[in-house]
Amino acid sequence: MKLQIFEVLSKVYGTKISIEKSTHCSGGSINEAQILQLSNQEKVFVKSNSSPPLGFFNKEAQGLEILRSAAAGPRIPKVLGFSPEKNPKFILLEFLEETQTNYFSSLGKKLAALHSVSNEFFGLDHDNFIGKTLQINTQESSGIIFFRDHRIGFQQNLARKNGLLPIDLDHKIDKIKKKLGDWLYLENEKPALLHGDLWSGNYFGGPNGEPCLFDPAVYFGFREADLAMMELFGSPPKSFFDSYFEAFPLNPGYNERRDLFNLYHLLNHLNLFGSSYLSSVKKIADSYSS
Repeated sequence: MKLQIFEVLSKVYGTKISIEKSTHCSGGSINEAQILQLSNQEKVFVKSNSSPPLGFFNKEAQGLEILRSAAAGPRIPKVLGFSPEKNPKFILLEFLEETQTNYFSSLGKKLAALHSVSNEFFGLDHDNFIGKTLQINTQESSGIIFFRDHRIGFQQNLARKNGLLPIDLDHKIDKIKKKLGDWLYLENEKPALLHGDLWSGNYFGGPNGEPCLFDPAVYFGFREADLAMMELFGSPPKSFFDSYFEAFPLNPGYNERRDLFNLYHLLNHLNLFGSSYLSSVKKIADSYSS
């Protein structure tokens, strides 16, 4: 892989580049990640996987470029290149230095700007990945049908195939899908451009204190899905929500809908990491199926 990285770097910079230092860092539970200090005094970020799903890093690059199209949104790292295989085993990205500044108020405004980018349909013109799970983005005119079939339904079917879904819990999820329209009738909500996997490990304050997003699972959907994910494993401070709600108010009742959106992510974690997430799925299913 090292020789391939040299080749990509030479193409990016138009001259021979050497790596002076390599520092391993967190790449999540799926990929390896390194920060490379280069001989031209620049740094780049490389994320690799020895056996990625087909099109894995290509889809990530597409998602990053879609997010970059929202000019007023958060900062998104530039894609520099891939390994040369038909199915790339690494992606090379612009390195953005994390800072400790209080960026949450700005994040609220800029995420609202990202969500203001809309589309005619819910979904996307191609499928991608949520973690290493295939994410189906079949376009639908109804956000309720999209969320029912291509978010909850897809993960539910996958959990069945994986033998991870007890029959009684499976039936409760069926009941939830039938009643989605009662909860997700969101007046005047258009399909919003979403990051799609916006837990706290996928954003930070960047080099100049600006909010930065990475590792996307992009699609057009209900914007509350991004906000809910931000509260699933911890939560940003009140200043974030105050800023977001001022820029782009929500329909009443978000707190009652929040866990419903996170059912998708918890089912995905069940499929990715196993039965340790079963109780979390059950807790949400119980609350909405009673």
